[in-house]
Amino acid sequence: MEIMNKNEKSKGCGGMSNIVMLDQLNHFNITQILESGQVFRFEKITEHSYLLNAKQKLIKITQQPDSSSAIIYNTNISELDEMWIPYFDIDTDYANIAQKLSNKDEHIAKAIEFGKGIRILHQDPWEMLISFIISQNKSIPHIKQCIKNISQQFGFPLEQINGVDQHYYAFPRPKELSKATEEQLRACKVGFRAPYIMDACRKVLNGDIILNELFILSTEEARAKLMTIKGVGPKIADCILLFAYGKQDVFPTDVWVKRVVEGLYFNGREVSLKQIQEFANSYFEDLAGYAQQYLFYYARENSLFK
Repeated sequence: MEIMNKNEKSKGCGGMSNIVMLDQLNHFNITQILESGQVFRFEKITEHSYLLNAKQKLIKITQQPDSSSAIIYNTNISELDEMWIPYFDIDTDYANIAQKLSNKDEHIAKAIEFGKGIRILHQDPWEMLISFIISQNKSIPHIKQCIKNISQQFGFPLEQINGVDQHYYAFPRPKELSKATEEQLRACKVGFRAPYIMDACRKVLNGDIILNELFILSTEEARAKLMTIKGVGPKIADCILLFAYGKQDVFPTDVWVKRVVEGLYFNGREVSLKQIQEFANSYFEDLAGYAQQYLFYYARENSLFK
């Protein structure tokens, strides 16, 4: 991968707006990455450009179809090294992962070929905890709106990007969000999840759960910790472990994933979530998290096994 950096005069704000180009990328498609169900705070603003709200910063990222280059606006080289290369998992060898999984069978090979630009983002544990608590029984547009409502109500405004009129807000930290009443949270359209969010705030603030400690715990220990929070079951916990902690041995199983696994690997026979977990752990092993993302995206985009 090559990195190019240049400064452009920003219009109307008297400073410099940095632009960084990532070149010679492989297995990187920003549309597939953002549209694969793992991240919620983004907006498509043109055919090939997205606004992304992450790391308490707003960036724009552009990538032309089939291009091995991507341009990130409103950042610089030091931020790229510190934040965005880890965030986009740039240093992981996805060609090797794709090859190993594709050798398993034709089903996963087709899923990888379809979504070979997917990378698993390394996101903020606190934001993932609240985001996936909200995600229960909600469509992605509804999840995005709830998170946007909470950020506007309890977060702080972010620096704007040239040409973007709308204001964007950082995701509130635990102390900020803990000030919300149940009524205020329900006004953000989170519904029955409001008490779960309040419980998460309490447990994080009083030290029952130290989110950074979960990085060094085993998957089983980290999952058990997360599941002490009201409303966090195995699927929600596994999403958090995959998208925040990089624990690739998990296999989050929602309706789409359950159907695609049953359809492709159990001859359409209905099986239990426990059977699916056991199958994924033994078959995909420590690459289960990657396999889940490829299969989820493939199944959803092609409406398989509806």
